[in-house]
Amino acid sequence: MASTYVNNLRLNEMATGDESGNWGVVTNLNLELAGEALGYGTEAITTNADTHTSTVADGASDPVRAMYVKYTGTLDSACTITIAPNTMKRVQFIENGTSGSQNIIISQGSGANITIPPGDTKVVYLDGAGSGAAVVDAFASLSVVDLKVQDDLTVTDDLIVNGDIDLEGAIDVNGTSNLDVVDIDGAVDMASTLTVAGVVDITDTTDSSDATGDTGALRTEGGASIAKKLYVGTDLDVDGTANLDVVDVDGAVDMASTLTVAGVVDITDTTDSSDATGDTGALRTEGGASIAKKLYVGTDLDVDGTANLDVTDIDSTLNVAGVVTAQVSANISQVAITSSSNATAWDAAAAANAYYVTSENTTISAPSNAVEGAIISIEIAQGGTARTVAWNTVFEFAASTAPTVTATASKTDIFAFRYNGSVWQEIGRSQNMAQT
Repeated sequence: MASTYVNNLRLNEMATGDESGNWGVVTNLNLELAGEALGYGTEAITTNADTHTSTVADGASDPVRAMYVKYTGTLDSACTITIAPNTMKRVQFIENGTSGSQNIIISQGSGANITIPPGDTKVVYLDGAGSGAAVVDAFASLSVVDLKVQDDLTVTDDLIVNGDIDLEGAIDVNGTSNLDVVDIDGAVDMASTLTVAGVVDITDTTDSSDATGDTGALRTEGGASIAKKLYVGTDLDVDGTANLDVVDVDGAVDMASTLTVAGVVDITDTTDSSDATGDTGALRTEGGASIAKKLYVGTDLDVDGTANLDVTDIDSTLNVAGVVTAQVSANISQVAITSSSNATAWDAAAAANAYYVTSENTTISAPSNAVEGAIISIEIAQGGTARTVAWNTVFEFAASTAPTVTATASKTDIFAFRYNGSVWQEIGRSQNMAQT
């Protein structure tokens, strides 16, 4: 009978009567290969290969027989490594020592496989199930009594700790750390967000290293108690409500949303040399100017109560839903309009009090931006040469007859109209007045 190699280390199993006179040589080789299986081996992958097969040799030295196998070589994509034969059952440490920052995928048959990132080592076992053989992560659920890590501990999934964590150095958690109790003797350096679903309960006693000596105080990096002062070196982002008794802001307040004050904004600062106006107790704009001098509002200014203003300068439209009461007088500034190609355009909103100096024979066009109930007027002043002026049919005059504009140089006519929703009705005129 011939020798067989069906065991998990591919050792020579001699049949009865085999290797006559050579039994000692074969036995010694088997012992050497058994020792090799307890050792360390390396195997190179062909440069940039996508697949690789590691076959443990029958009865001969082979690096993949080792308990710890390191794969080397340069890859430009992930490489699937098949360990053969697919009937071999064993545990192995496998290291991805390749360059190129690519994963290696350990497989034995059509069953599950294990991915090992570059630079990482995993403990796997081969189930040897033949064509459907699977490779399993032996430490997928590892239970130990004491685990000591002398360098970095990287957790890529949840870290669940049922007891206390006594942390003397740094801990870097990329995912979620679900901890019942955390006891930290040193500093906590947060590169991302710290979310506390419950309460931060501070129960420490007076610590001589605390600059303020406060008992049970949440302290800043410099040791100052938050009960006295909280210093934030960069941004302080509060998604919910910040309930503060007193807010002292030395720099700028940049509001991305709405600032709602339920009480009173009380300004009690003294004269500040950095304030361009030097006003005492003034609410200032970004440029330093006191609001007592100028307030610029980029969008809407909504005042539900009374706005007591000494002077109001409005560059655009003033929309008043109620009554406008002027205790002294209301003045509508006059606006010049001009003609082109024998037509005079008139914007009823922008030039409610218009004047036009003739430069050609023209027709007063239908006013734009007409609003029912609006009142507008126009002064028509003849230049050095008298011109004729006609009217668009949207203007309605007494007896439906348009007036003849005074055709005398240096004479002025004034007409006033009210819009009824469809036509501009004349409500007054003064003609043939001397220009002064």
